[in-house]
Amino acid sequence: MAEQEEEVITLIDEDGAEHDFMVIDIIEVDGSEYAILLPVEEDSEEAIILKITYDDDGNELLVDIEEDEEWEKVADAWEEKITLEEVE
Repeated sequence: MAEQEEEVITLIDEDGAEHDFMVIDIIEVDGSEYAILLPVEEDSEEAIILKITYDDDGNELLVDIEEDEEWEKVADAWEEKITLEEVE
């Protein structure tokens, strides 16, 4: 499996502050795609998960996952994937 280059994206929070994140993976769960992001500057090792959607013009958008059940399913899929990669 080829290593893909890590992409850094900037997201703007509700207060208008910019935060840089590394896209560490994109996974697909139940036909939807989700971005796994890790904060670049903060000391947090905790990844965040955002759903990838598209606006009317086809531009990619990252949105919060509203449903706890959906978030749990994606988090479990991500955990399973990294566990499998550690085994290989």
